Amino acid sequence: MARPSSSSATPKEPGRIKQMWQVFKMTRRYDPAITWYLLLVFIAPLAAGIVAAVLLSPGNVIAMILYIVAGLLGGLLLALIVLGRRAEKAAYSQIEGKPGAVSAVLKSSLRRTWTASEFPVNVSPRTQDAVYRAVGRGGVALIGEGPRSRTQPMLDKERANVARILGNAVPVHFIYVGPDPDSTPLHRITRVLGKYKRVLTKNEVQAVAQRLASLKKNELPIPKGMDPNRVRAPRPR
Repeated sequence: MARPSSSSATPKEPGRIKQMWQVFKMTRRYDPAITWYLLLVFIAPLAAGIVAAVLLSPGNVIAMILYIVAGLLGGLLLALIVLGRRAEKAAYSQIEGKPGAVSAVLKSSLRRTWTASEFPVNVSPRTQDAVYRAVGRGGVALIGEGPRSRTQPMLDKERANVARILGNAVPVHFIYVGPDPDSTPLHRITRVLGKYKRVLTKNEVQAVAQRLASLKKNELPIPKGMDPNRVRAPRPR
């Protein structure tokens, strides 16, 4: 049996170090200060480990090595965390203000305690402003994408729809994502959701989501101009 040619073989994925290097280069294009941030968070724990080795274990070679290795590993861990967050912020800065940007966030970065559809529940055909809905331990969050002056009536309308299904037993939060000075940036949506006081259990979240599923027939396609499958923030694996 003839072996398949190398040209038809599945291309090999880059290794982790190469992936991290690619993420770093992408981030540096939009965030030139990333190099200094990474150096700072890497050197600080390493320096602390060296100082601890000298002050706490003078003459004990094994203990000194352990302190230094701990500082080295701590620096690497902090550098990876900072790189991941700055890379996510840089990726979202490329789609800030575009229709469907909120959809990309909800699809790629939403925490497990929240569930949401990537499709908006209300869209203005003329302006492409949209409203998205998420359900989690903090209640129901309605996210308006567009200027607040235009999304406010859309959010109020959707809150009325939610109240019609759930009554007033579940809190409904508004998040504004748009050009207004007090709007929430894309990369902070998940953080804002995480700050809401937990009022529902996991089972109650599922029950609320199921009850709101009756409104799903009103969900609309993602606004034109955005493909959430192509704007996920790269992260080092």
